[in-house]
Amino acid sequence: MLRNLTLALGLLASPALATGLSIDVAGEGGAKGTVTIDLFEDVAPNHVAQITALASSGQYDGVVFHRVIDGFMAQTGDVQFGDINDGFNIRLAGTGGSDLGNIKAEFSDLSFDRGVVGMARSQSPDSANSQFFIMFEPGPFLNGQYTIVGKVTDGMDVVDGIKRGHPRSGAVSGEPDRMTKVTVTP
Repeated sequence: MLRNLTLALGLLASPALATGLSIDVAGEGGAKGTVTIDLFEDVAPNHVAQITALASSGQYDGVVFHRVIDGFMAQTGDVQFGDINDGFNIRLAGTGGSDLGNIKAEFSDLSFDRGVVGMARSQSPDSANSQFFIMFEPGPFLNGQYTIVGKVTDGMDVVDGIKRGHPRSGAVSGEPDRMTKVTVTP
């Protein structure tokens, strides 16, 4: 409860806590590399604030890439069921979120190009919480439907190397790749 209150107060005190993220990615064979993301706090300030609050508190550390579709995207960020170190359940990964509330959509006129980072959500446009995805290829059919929060500026080769899931569902079998450490960058 205290951690949730601290996170919530942090969100209120600083809506845009950073300009980027550094994500260390590992898999079955160990380290794969680092992905650097430029966050668009001017485009999606509430989403960026939530992501940076979760990253600052270490909640993304150990979270798996639970849905990875070749030619489309790699999804991660389920801090409730996707943490390989705490509460991990591959069958539930992708159905959870954080203790922070859902975020109202912040759609923009930006396009879902290769390397763009978007927020995952359920059917409701205002249901994004902690999960996000990185585009392998352009997906213009997502434009105006999902909130764009940033873009990969370095390490797209690491993203390209993330273990793929089932061709249709994206469900990853065996041990999925994971974010070992997510750091907020200035």
